[in-house]
Amino acid sequence: MNISDKGLALIKRFEGCSLKAYPDPATGGAPWTIGYGWTRPVDGVAVHPEMVITKQKAEQLLRCGIVSYEQALNRLIRVRLTQNQFDALVSLTWNIGTRAFSTSTLLQKLNGGNYQGAADQFLRWVHADGKVMPGLERRRRAEKTLFLAAP
Repeated sequence: MNISDKGLALIKRFEGCSLKAYPDPATGGAPWTIGYGWTRPVDGVAVHPEMVITKQKAEQLLRCGIVSYEQALNRLIRVRLTQNQFDALVSLTWNIGTRAFSTSTLLQKLNGGNYQGAADQFLRWVHADGKVMPGLERRRRAEKTLFLAAP
């Protein structure tokens, strides 16, 4: 499966687009982020406080970067998904990372066929640096709602 325009819009809505690098809201530092939540090197250069990119580059990073998350989910998930479910899971994984998702109770429940149990796990992912983050709560509610939405 591949993310839909609806899924990309969800990521963009919650990540926002910053053309200037900014610090992690929870730590006030690393990981530095740019574009739509991008933390990996840009053209071989680590994201750093003075980094600036164009809107076009931010779009490119999102569209190219999302492919690895789609591939990971397609490899890890062993049950049928609707497009809405897949989109919600790509948004979650874009935010928490593939490693965290791969060892999550959410994935265990999902692969066990417990879709409601998996949906209920979204709200467990609202902490950053040990603190509940209101923005993450809003995002997880939106992802859960999309996950449970009829196709």
